[in-house]
Amino acid sequence: MRLLIAILLTFLSLATHASQCPDWPPARAQDEISALQKQIDLWDDSYHRQGHSMVADELYDQARAQLTTWQQCFKLGAPTDPLRTAGGSITHPIPHTGLAKLSDGAAVEEWLNGRSEVWVQPKVDGVAVSLVYQKGLLVQAISRGNGVQGKDWTLSARQIAGIPQQLAQPRDLVVQGELYWHLDGHVQASAGSLNARGNVAGLMARKQLGAEDAAGIGFFAWDWPEGPADLTERIAALDALGFASTAPFSHPIAEFAEVQRWREHWYRSPLPFASDGIILRQNQRPVADRWQAKAPYWIVAWKYPFAQALAEVRKVQFNIGRTGRITPVLNVSPIWLDDRQVKRVSVSSLPRWKALDIRPGDQVSISLAGLTIPRLDGVVLRSVERVPMEVPNAADFHHLSCWQPTAGCASQFRARLTWLSGKQGLDMPKVGPGTWEKLLETGRLNGLLDWLTLDAQELANISGFGERNTAQLLNSFNSARQRPFVRWLNALGMPPTGQAQLADSWRELAQRDTEQWQAQAGIGPGRAAQLSAFFRDPQVLALSETLRMAGVDGF
Repeated sequence: MRLLIAILLTFLSLATHASQCPDWPPARAQDEISALQKQIDLWDDSYHRQGHSMVADELYDQARAQLTTWQQCFKLGAPTDPLRTAGGSITHPIPHTGLAKLSDGAAVEEWLNGRSEVWVQPKVDGVAVSLVYQKGLLVQAISRGNGVQGKDWTLSARQIAGIPQQLAQPRDLVVQGELYWHLDGHVQASAGSLNARGNVAGLMARKQLGAEDAAGIGFFAWDWPEGPADLTERIAALDALGFASTAPFSHPIAEFAEVQRWREHWYRSPLPFASDGIILRQNQRPVADRWQAKAPYWIVAWKYPFAQALAEVRKVQFNIGRTGRITPVLNVSPIWLDDRQVKRVSVSSLPRWKALDIRPGDQVSISLAGLTIPRLDGVVLRSVERVPMEVPNAADFHHLSCWQPTAGCASQFRARLTWLSGKQGLDMPKVGPGTWEKLLETGRLNGLLDWLTLDAQELANISGFGERNTAQLLNSFNSARQRPFVRWLNALGMPPTGQAQLADSWRELAQRDTEQWQAQAGIGPGRAAQLSAFFRDPQVLALSETLRMAGVDGF
């Protein structure tokens, strides 16, 4: 849960901190920081006071880290206490300590240095609670709150089967632990946290917890503050008392490699709960009356890689494909998801971009679809300054637009060239987007087929084309002339014809009208109109004449 998140940033290096400082004038810095603080305050209040999580926990952590960085950059104070609205009226018998989060493996190794008798546990992704027992009977359950005071959750706790209502021994004791949502065979690496923590927080905030909902909540006892000093004895005693979930998930470690192994194991193995990292704790810790509501020295967390990362939008590009489809692409500040660095993410479509209204400076959430493809999940934070955008008009681009690299047409024209030389078209060896880019930079390509007239001398004078590359390129260009007629039709961008019968000559195909196309198998009214328009378009006719003059078969 959110335990003194501000501690997160203490592990940022000075170099990293400096590189993250925006180049803002003071007035804008004040506005951006105030807006982010206001948003985080809203999230804090909703989560701690109302039991409703408005944003994924790891996105919250990153946003709060961003706020701290900005405040340090511009020397504008410190973030407000995230737990200021979390307190209740019930005082914990023993305060809940905070939890420092180590940023990476190097920080973990440094923490381990000089320590002995360290144990590792999964960091259960739930909500913390104190359970108070008298003579073995549960008498009170207190939400973590601000670590000193919390809310009375006793009535709801009595409905949860995972919380022992009567211990195996008539003991007076306080147990601290995590209420979590039961998940069968949950693999964190592939499924993420599924808002499990938010579900439990929301259920416990209700005035009355239903039997069905209560059945989905479990309890993980992570400490008995006044229990045996030795962790092994403490775990065994908790197990004997009726808290059985801790022992299978507690293991001693002697070196960093073991920490890495357990972290990877729990990240990718089925567990009965969501887990957002691992916990490292020393065997020995101070007596309970010295505990405070802040991060102690004897326990730390190392979180898993982000399933969702917060990224700042640096630029919005509008890529126009061969058929005129406009795809907005965000260039973002580099982020890491699992073991992959992400710098770009597609918005999928122009209508989606318009609905989200993403501008440079906005903070967006990105995850990996299928564990490999970057996916835009949404806008998390909006920049106060809305940068004006030049947005292409969708009506100007279609399957018959941009046959030359004129103003506004560069993207679609490049896509046409890439299609032409690709496997769907002429399948030209050693010819790809980089080849076309070099030729475009020289001004040699003012039309889709201008490359047909290039000779060895012209190519040799182009920077980046050596003798060997020139020979390979000319060979690809010449071999393309021998491609079958149908391959040339596809290369030019003829709309799909399905099972339609195609004639062996351009002339015959160009003479078909819409009705004749529609009479072909698998051709509907819309596709028939597209095909008729394609073969009658003046630009396409000019290309067909160029190919006829070049002696290409069928033209």
